[in-house]
Amino acid sequence: MMSVLWFSTLEVQRALVLGLAAGLDRLVGDPWGWPHPVQAIGWLIGRITAGILRLKLSPLAERGLGVLLGAGIILSTGLAGWGLVALAQRLHPAIGLVVETILLASCFAGRSLRQAAEEVLVPLEADDIPTARNHLARYVGRDTDQLDRAEIQRAVLETVSENATDGVLAPLFYGLVGALLPLGSVPLALAYKAASTLDSMVGYREAPYTYLGWFSARLEDGLTWLPCRLTVITIALLSGRPRWVLRLCRRDAPADPSPNAGWSECAYAAALGVQLGGPNTYRGLVKVKPLLGDAVQPITGDRIAQALALTRRAALLWLVLGLALLIAQTWLRLYWASAL
Repeated sequence: MMSVLWFSTLEVQRALVLGLAAGLDRLVGDPWGWPHPVQAIGWLIGRITAGILRLKLSPLAERGLGVLLGAGIILSTGLAGWGLVALAQRLHPAIGLVVETILLASCFAGRSLRQAAEEVLVPLEADDIPTARNHLARYVGRDTDQLDRAEIQRAVLETVSENATDGVLAPLFYGLVGALLPLGSVPLALAYKAASTLDSMVGYREAPYTYLGWFSARLEDGLTWLPCRLTVITIALLSGRPRWVLRLCRRDAPADPSPNAGWSECAYAAALGVQLGGPNTYRGLVKVKPLLGDAVQPITGDRIAQALALTRRAALLWLVLGLALLIAQTWLRLYWASAL
């Protein structure tokens, strides 16, 4: 009887944590100035990376240390998340619930993504192009000082559609997978955030990260591959035109050099009837990205709002399906426990 109660209590708590974390991200997000796990992860990556680069090692040695850097940061982040939750639960179950919820919510970036888009779109709607450019520069790597209205809107939509996967749905995916495993949601979701942070800091082909960051870049690509394809399928279904969206994704997304970003962006482009991609300027150098989707409609603020709404609906659908799996797992365990 005690084992049956333990099973049900554990999985009810995990379902509650998932729901509360999603709600916390939706209502509060990441308040400006508050400490965030990604800040600590980024600080640690920066210190270690700077130390390695100062050594002026051979490419082979840097590759080896890149493997240790990537694996070490990801594993230590997951372990730290597990340890914090375990310690909080030892102090009191309610404290454990609060700590687990806050840590998991910090892995989701739904509200932050929406706020970033609004920071750019509000001045843009007021025809304050310089302010919109300045705000956009905080969130994209391309040069923004010469962008016109249409290019600013394209940049916002590309950011929203790409980060829907690695900022919202992929962390949710790993949180849901973790809830079904003994580890729990926080270690896997935090480990994925660590991989994403590594990729954003050192996962570049250009010097000085060419050799040091190759492992982190490829690992993040691998970890994002499945959530990205599930995102494409979900957006296709939510669009009401799944065959059309999937056809355009198969046509255009493989041309993108990223194994994931092009698919995520193309799914949103096809669902919204707009076209993404084209020339971007980075530190004065023009790079042309492949065109994704068909330009049936122009990119507008309304289209960007629809993209954000698609992400919210996709996250809600995944959450509901994940909780259903968690309930099914509970019933199965209760069945086997009562049968023994």
